[in-house]
Amino acid sequence: MEYSSPPFFRTGPTPLTRLLIFSLLSLALLVTDARFNYLETLRNIVSVVVYPLQRIANAPASIAHRVGEFFVTHSALRADNSRLARQNIENAALLQQIRSLQVENAHLRELLDARASTGIKSTLAEVLYAARDPFTRKIIIDKGSQQDVRNGQPVIDNIGVIGQVTRVYPWLSEATLITDKGQVVPVLNLRNGLRAVLAGAGNDGVLELKFIPLNADFQNGDRLVTSGIDGVYPPGLPVAEVTNVERNAAYLFARITCKPLAGVNNYGQVLVVRQEGKHSERPAEEVKPARGKKGKRDG
Repeated sequence: MEYSSPPFFRTGPTPLTRLLIFSLLSLALLVTDARFNYLETLRNIVSVVVYPLQRIANAPASIAHRVGEFFVTHSALRADNSRLARQNIENAALLQQIRSLQVENAHLRELLDARASTGIKSTLAEVLYAARDPFTRKIIIDKGSQQDVRNGQPVIDNIGVIGQVTRVYPWLSEATLITDKGQVVPVLNLRNGLRAVLAGAGNDGVLELKFIPLNADFQNGDRLVTSGIDGVYPPGLPVAEVTNVERNAAYLFARITCKPLAGVNNYGQVLVVRQEGKHSERPAEEVKPARGKKGKRDG
């Protein structure tokens, strides 16, 4: 029997044959899958098996993208927060200005109503600042002699009397508040018509009725208005309200404290009242002739 050695290289289908075989197989699979969907289950299984590998392969790029997005988002949020905080502060300041303007407008309308109700001429003035002396209660207003402001003119707000002009400059004036220790206002008790003199105590919000007898009919809650007998304050302007009445038999006069009705420390605008009418002058006292000695009659 003849024996032959095995070939050194195994021979098989040629490359062209393999190409044709696999091409036909691919076409058959494509047609079968397109017509009958036989490979859908196989495709799902393969996708489930391959998914973790896809995630692992895509992990570095995904992590880099997320890190970059985090920093970009963080910086953008910080910028937005800074912008919103700045806008909030600006809007808060604007809101405060609007509220202040609303209060000021309401006060000005009340002042105009007060001006119309009093029926007297007045000048609208703005309070610039308070006097530097801490022991006095004075304010500086932006109207002076150029605006026909004179010494002694009353200063009021929409509620009542605030004080009196005590010093006038060309474009500024100094007004002493009724709470000043040296300021007095003749007042009238609306309940019973009793007249009195109201003086400042030197403290904000405190006034005192001076030289009131112990049996005088003053009670807590009594409203006091200007009496008008001094020729400075027009009659009927609200001034104060009685808050405490102390009667001690050891003293000659009662101690009666009051609180001002007007906003002596509240608003930035006031009215300077101009008195047009003048009180008639006090009649001169009659001078009685001195009695001379009778001369002796010549005899």
